[in-house]
Amino acid sequence: MKDFAYICIVYTHIELAIADTNVLTTLGLQYILADIMPSADISIFVSFEELQAADKGQFIHYFVSSQIYFGHTAYFRSRPHRTIVLVNGDMTISGVPTLNVNQGEQALVRSVLAMHQRPGHPAAQMVPMRKSTEQLLSPRETEIAILLSQGLINKEIASRLNISVTTVITHRKNIMEKLHARSIANIIVYVVMNGLADVSEL
Repeated sequence: MKDFAYICIVYTHIELAIADTNVLTTLGLQYILADIMPSADISIFVSFEELQAADKGQFIHYFVSSQIYFGHTAYFRSRPHRTIVLVNGDMTISGVPTLNVNQGEQALVRSVLAMHQRPGHPAAQMVPMRKSTEQLLSPRETEIAILLSQGLINKEIASRLNISVTTVITHRKNIMEKLHARSIANIIVYVVMNGLADVSEL
């Protein structure tokens, strides 16, 4: 996990809060956020009271369950650009972004990255790593990484690039090793964070 950090974006010190009574949701989201923002400190709270006691204004984002949000709306409405409400399904809440946690890992990663790219996000705190994309992946590996991020399977990639499935599998293995990736979700993070594709294209 620690090795994956060098292929993403480095942030100045930031802190994130996840507040949800569902432990599986909080741990899953923490895992995904840690991949996207490896240098962030991510705090987990199982109640609003725990979050409020720890909140000294340091959290750049509050990922809160809809139950906690609606129980303490005034608190979170005073932090509109920082609050993201965790919902099950396509529920929308006026004036606040929502994140559907009832979706697969790859879709959840895409949703978080799309939020990261939205206007008004504090992207000024980001500092790109010095290691260039060309040093990490070959041009063919970069091409395949983008296609994998778009959801293509090995056979489709082979057909699109006019290469054998075995060659695709070899490149895919090399990509996973070079990126220290555990899943396609890690490749999606790499592709988006390094500007190889916009999240809307994936």
